[in-house]
Formats: sequence, structure tokens, C-alpha cells
Amino acid sequence: MTSRYKDPSLKVFTLNSNPKLAEEIAAHIGTTLGECTVSSFSDGEVQINIEESIRGSEVYVVQSTSAPVNQHLMELLIMIDALKRASAKSINIVMPYYGYARQDRKARSREPIAAKLVADLIETAGADRMITLDLHAPQIQGFFNIPIDHLQGVPILSSHFEDKNLEDVIVVSPDHGGVTRARKMADRLKAPIGIIDKRRPRPNVAEIMNIIGNIEGKTAILIDDIIDTAGTITLAANALIENGAKEVYACCTHPVLSGPAIERINNSQIKELVISNSIPLPEEKQSNKITALSVAPLIGEAIIRVHEMKSVSVLFD
Repeated sequence: MTSRYKDPSLKVFTLNSNPKLAEEIAAHIGTTLGECTVSSFSDGEVQINIEESIRGSEVYVVQSTSAPVNQHLMELLIMIDALKRASAKSINIVMPYYGYARQDRKARSREPIAAKLVADLIETAGADRMITLDLHAPQIQGFFNIPIDHLQGVPILSSHFEDKNLEDVIVVSPDHGGVTRARKMADRLKAPIGIIDKRRPRPNVAEIMNIIGNIEGKTAILIDDIIDTAGTITLAANALIENGAKEVYACCTHPVLSGPAIERINNSQIKELVISNSIPLPEEKQSNKITALSVAPLIGEAIIRVHEMKSVSVLFD
């Protein structure tokens, strides 16, 4: 297939984290994926070969740092080095899901700030720009000294619920940190917001405390950026039903869904979980309760706008 995009200097490559999404992004742009191979030596070392000339090209590499996180991160760093040494004009990282983002500060003594370390690694390797989606902590943009285009998943998730024409909606944040995100969705759906006040005794363990807001008889939509083990979201859904909510939907941008997540979701009061495809959902994690939405048009449009030096901010609306 010959590229339909007017500028052949734009090249899109994918590594192993999410090739299906990368294909959708390339299709939206009107091009095909660049040719490269990712293999490993017998001891696990990553080896990358770029099978076409990229000299003078503006290259976009699609790679989420999802599980296996460290493998995908090393693939990305080695790819950046290969592109730099092959004389790419610019190296643009398209990272729908930014791993290590939850380690963005020192919550206790002697903790690392791994989100900053990952930023340093990407920048030192030679990246010129990053396009990402719903960082767990927006201030991570400040960890970089290169341009960051921080896209938002709320418009895509909100459109899905708008199409459902739900009645008596309340948008609920599962914790205080997600209130801004919940407010953005609530504004789009013209709905009030609620907050789950919870305490987390240790990582991946959440204890529901109080519900702030009137949820009696309402259809609740829980929104989060990441669902990992699904402990927080399912406890929140059950608490909402116990406190009078009519039904509960949930949504997130990044479906990490590790460990017991699928079992918890299937056994919970959640009627439907709406996710994006920033992280691929393998066959064993499929569920009748899960609806996946594609972020490829959003990211593809962002790539075109960056390449043509147009404003990306219009994509935030």
C-alpha cells in the first residue's frame, strides 16, 4: 500500500506493546507502519533493526510502557538510539500509557521518583518530543525538557455516555485526586459530581470511607485514569449501590487490569466498564462487561498536527 499522506518524510513505527493501535493510528494518518524488527538474544537482550531508510525523516514511535513494563521501556530506549544513529530528523515518542507514572513523588522517606527517572532515560536516549494520553499526574510534563503533548481521554469516554442517553447521571471520582477529571466529564454530561473519600493503607489496597454527594436514585459513572487490580473501582461501585445509586457504570483511559481485576469486575455492581485501547486487552481479559473505545483517531490527528506545525490544543475539547 502506497502512503496516502502528502508528506512521505513522516514515518510511523511500532514496537511490541500495542501494534494493533499503531496500525489504527497509521491508517487514520493515511500511511503504513515503517519496517523494523524487534528480537532478543538468548540472554534476553533486546535487538532492533530498522529495515528502511529514515534519514531526514520525522519519525513517530508508538510504544506504551505497559506490561511487561521494563521490556517495553528497553525496547523504546534502544529504538530511540537506533533512530538517532540512523540520522532521523526528529524522534517523536507516542506513548499512550506512561508507565511508572504512579511513582511521581516521595510519599515516604527514601522512596524513588521513578516517573522522573523514566523521563530522564527517554530524553537522554535522544527523543525530541512526546505525545501521551492522560498522565496519572499532569505535573509529570515538568519532568521533561522536551515538548510534551498531553492528550485527554475524557472527551472520548464522555461521548460514549452521551450516546447512551442515561437519566439522572452523577459523575463520581473514586478518590480526591481524580476530582478534576470527574469535573471535566460532569461538565460535558451536564451532571453533578460526587467523590469517594477513601483511605489506602498500602499500594493496590483501598478502603472505602465516605461518599460525598447526593447519589440516591441516580445513575453513577465512576471515572479514573488507571484501573489496575480493580480494587478501588469495584469497592466504590458496591458502596454506591449500597448507598442508594440506581446503577453504576465505570470508565478509565488505561486498563492495566492486572491480577484479580477481571474477576472483581465481573463480580461487582458495575454494569459496564468503558476503557480505551491505550493498553491492549488480551483474550484472557475479555469480559461482556467491558467496552473498548479507540484512541487512534485522537492520536493520529495529534501526529498530523504536530507534523504540520498546527495547534494541538483543539484536540483537548
